[in-house]
Amino acid sequence: MSSSPSSASISAPTQPAPPAARRLMFWVALLYFSEGLPLGLFYDLFPVHMRQSGVGPAEIGLLSLLGLAWTVKFLWAPLVDAWRHHRLWMALANLGMAAVMATLALHPQSLGQGETWPWVLLAVFTFLSATNDIATDGYTIEQLAQGQYGVANGLRIGFYRVGMLAAGGLLVAAGWLGSAGQPNWAAAYGLGAVLMLFNGMAVLAAPAQPLRAVRPQGASRREWAALRQQPLWLAALALMMSGLLWPVLAPLARAFDWTAVLAVSGTWWFKGAVPVGLMFAGAGLMVTAARGPQAQVMAEGPVFGAWVSLLARPGMLSVLLFILLFKLGDAAMGFMVKPFWVDAGFTPAQIGLVSVNVGLGLSIVGGLAGGWYVDRVGIFKGLWVLGLAQALSNLGYAAAAWVVPHAAPGMVDTQYQVVVYAASGLESFTGGLGTGAFLAFLMGITHKARATTEYAILSSIFAFSRAVAGWAGGLGVEQMGYATFFFLTFWLSFPAYLLLPAVRRMLDGSAER
Repeated sequence: MSSSPSSASISAPTQPAPPAARRLMFWVALLYFSEGLPLGLFYDLFPVHMRQSGVGPAEIGLLSLLGLAWTVKFLWAPLVDAWRHHRLWMALANLGMAAVMATLALHPQSLGQGETWPWVLLAVFTFLSATNDIATDGYTIEQLAQGQYGVANGLRIGFYRVGMLAAGGLLVAAGWLGSAGQPNWAAAYGLGAVLMLFNGMAVLAAPAQPLRAVRPQGASRREWAALRQQPLWLAALALMMSGLLWPVLAPLARAFDWTAVLAVSGTWWFKGAVPVGLMFAGAGLMVTAARGPQAQVMAEGPVFGAWVSLLARPGMLSVLLFILLFKLGDAAMGFMVKPFWVDAGFTPAQIGLVSVNVGLGLSIVGGLAGGWYVDRVGIFKGLWVLGLAQALSNLGYAAAAWVVPHAAPGMVDTQYQVVVYAASGLESFTGGLGTGAFLAFLMGITHKARATTEYAILSSIFAFSRAVAGWAGGLGVEQMGYATFFFLTFWLSFPAYLLLPAVRRMLDGSAER
């Protein structure tokens, strides 16, 4: 394959003067650091503190329900998009999260006492974090020219992970500042509050948002009137929401002892086929509704306008399937990598040093290299070339799982350590390559006029794919073993390639806008 002239032109440089571009890249780095930090706190700091405070694993597992805010954020993205003032949204979200962290710093023992209000605080935290994501993504897309997507996404990948790593640093700080073997959780939460306070104040100094045409008067009223005449939209949205929220059933079944659900919750069709089927049934109905007689009225509305804009484009259903499939192999393997390290006998210190710290550096380098490549050859060629490199890394882990035996913690022979470290380095670097190209693609097909809502929809679909793949990965390893499952994930990367013609047409159409 090769890049067509039109797809190559998608990444033709249209950058502002170099000093302005450099200033903009600084803000990209800062904004995505502030986007990665809350996710790291949610997945690293909160669960560790709760477990050390005596909270049971089942109750900690319910944290995943609060994380659904990142999956369904498209529901309130239209509000952010319509009201604009993205810098203010980001600032208020960060200041709100700082207030949550400060409250936990004052009452760190509350997370282990079975009280309800700390859970409410955590729910507010995830909602604010998802809102910050919406505003950050929309603001960034509006500011960037298409020729800057590659470099910007390299920085975005790197500093997002730096933000997550900073959350891990707060865990280290809790240990260092503690006494008598007890972590100082108040200090950790206090430092987190300071970081978020800084992010919230700094974002107000970011460049102003470009002006946008005002929507027609009464568009919202006409949209809801049209919606009442087209219940197909509501049915489609209900199906899509059912698919997105399907992963909630398993933890709820464990919490409330729903025997019937528990009996089937481990099957492949329950974990993968049902939610994906619900999603595509909903998407199919939405495509039909987006081409209906009242679609143009709804296209002007602030809520469903972005859905109509996306789904009415020719070939959009194929593109949505491509978004679900492009990183399927990478996501399916990714959730099982850390359990493989543990079963192979690596200690937490070894895992943290190589898989997290060294992996972070390699993923940043991979993201920057992928961005540089996409800016020069175009998004389309970058997708399939870097996607292939991303898939090949799965073979590295398959080979490692094939030759490395299970061992007791700390008893891994040197030659086996080298094999696993090499597989980890390759996966981190090529994962950055593929992610850089993929994010440039999502940005490239997003209309700047509705960037906030459209990108929230597309990224939610991608997040859904990642969640379902990781959810089903554990079952695959249990039934096949690590080596066979990792080898299978290599082949899971290729169904997306069948959809590349639709991707090229979509990119060509975006270049003509």
